[in-house]
Amino acid sequence: MLGDYRITGRGAADIAASVERGIGTGALPPGHLLPPQRELATTLGVNPNTVAAAYRTLRERGLIETAGRRGSRVRHRPASTARDDTIRVDVPPGARDISDGNPDPALLPPLGPALAATAARSAGAPVLYGTPPISDRLAAVSRTGLAADGVPEAPLTVTSGSLDAVERVLAAHLRPGDAVAVEDPGWGSLLDLVPALGLRPVPMAVDDEGPLPGDAERALERGARALVVTARAQNPTGAALTAGRAAVLRAVLAAHPGVLLVEDDHGHHIVDLPLHTLTGVTRHWAFLRSAAKGYGPDLRVAVLTGDPLTIDRVAGRHRLGPGWVSHLLQETVAALWESGAVDPAAVAASYGSRREALRTALTERGLPARGRSGMNVWVPAPDETGAVARLLTAGWAVGPGARFRLASPPGIRLTVSRLTPADIPPLADAVAAALTPGAVRRYD
Repeated sequence: MLGDYRITGRGAADIAASVERGIGTGALPPGHLLPPQRELATTLGVNPNTVAAAYRTLRERGLIETAGRRGSRVRHRPASTARDDTIRVDVPPGARDISDGNPDPALLPPLGPALAATAARSAGAPVLYGTPPISDRLAAVSRTGLAADGVPEAPLTVTSGSLDAVERVLAAHLRPGDAVAVEDPGWGSLLDLVPALGLRPVPMAVDDEGPLPGDAERALERGARALVVTARAQNPTGAALTAGRAAVLRAVLAAHPGVLLVEDDHGHHIVDLPLHTLTGVTRHWAFLRSAAKGYGPDLRVAVLTGDPLTIDRVAGRHRLGPGWVSHLLQETVAALWESGAVDPAAVAASYGSRREALRTALTERGLPARGRSGMNVWVPAPDETGAVARLLTAGWAVGPGARFRLASPPGIRLTVSRLTPADIPPLADAVAAALTPGAVRRYD
């Protein structure tokens, strides 16, 4: 059952650490069946309760999963290893990489002038311990933008990016074993984070308008304590909440006022679709808006607003760890937002023209493709692994759908941010050939 790997330890912590080492080295690969608790206890000469405690720790860390009498197995994507590490595409020399999900560097503003101006302003008044977590300037510009988009007025704080915000909000309310409703397909980093926190992801199918209300309702009725939704530019499908879908989902949430809602608007300033927020229906909610996609991933700044208890818990725990997010970065983001360093309409139009051109080209070749907003196109691919391999051979590295899926059908993600008009026809031809090998196609 374990091959050559021997689990060791006398205490629960040592046994759990031994299993974790095996997972980390690959000696206990994803899906591997672990010994029954009583059998391992006999082998190690310990009480079965000790092994049970070790397995419980491993489950809470997102490393193994237990399915009743079928036993305990290493998770197919253990939380100790990000899915980008386990489902990696090695890009050969000369191939075009459209798998990474990065924004177009040409559309990002230069940071030097804003950083220099911020540093000069703060030179005479350095930030010291005890300074409020969010700068007055960033708070002011954020409140203006949030109010214009219909987000309820509420306390603000700052985190180091979107995923940091989501992690802190979930940790502020949930405990290991709690269920979280997540989009499927959805953001791969979030799908890794949830089990890493010892939480159980519950998939909600997504169409172009956002999570399906029936799936959301079933997840909540079955005990999901939190729901995470992407407002716009959903990764990887490009879904964006419409007014109609938002109204239905708000009604679903209103019937479950104790559920924690987390809404991610990472598409802020790169999409031209209006925000239709779900916030304000449940007692506990959080809405986050980051600078990564529109202004640069290295600006590790996300503004977080929510009900007072949630923000108080997040800010309080943050003070005990990192303390605060650099005010130099906060002021720089505020300056960029205030100055119009990025023209959101122009950026959205640039991504939109590439995305729509690729979708149109794929449709002309008989392939369904999704991408209502943002910088990605999602294409169903029954033979996902084969399609990725064939596209690599053709000189295109694409994102394997397995990075983004729990129970949804397979597919591939194409990031359009660095495509030129001349790239679209050959890429669409390559995708068509990869998804339907052996078919003869000519597109002149």
